[in-house]
Amino acid sequence: METAVQIPAVDEKTRELCQAILERPDFSDLRRRIDAFMADEKVKYEYQMLNDSGALLQQKQQQGMQITEEEIGRFEALRDSFTKNPVATEFMDAQQEVSRIQDSIMKHIQKTLELGRVPTVEDMNDGGCCNNHGCGCE
Repeated sequence: METAVQIPAVDEKTRELCQAILERPDFSDLRRRIDAFMADEKVKYEYQMLNDSGALLQQKQQQGMQITEEEIGRFEALRDSFTKNPVATEFMDAQQEVSRIQDSIMKHIQKTLELGRVPTVEDMNDGGCCNNHGCGCE
């Protein structure tokens, strides 16, 4: 009777992908910026207040309710204060890069499942901006 647990091929390749992400030259900097944000209670509170305020304004707008100049001013003051904090802006930049990584991985997986094979560069550009639309893609 064999006691060693067999790791399926997909699990092993997923671990390899995770290792490749960790080995990205910019990964430690991404983590540093995210960790700095997570360690700063004041900036996390400001972020939550900004999100809550934005969600409230959006909800009012969707319901056709009037948004006052005072409400807009409060939101803008929160946003200005937040964006002047380097920990906040570095976090937002890091968060965008992490999202780009996640989106790229998901697009590749979705395209693989759709095509039944590993997608080529051309496959990944189908339906994107790179179909001779002059958007700067190569």
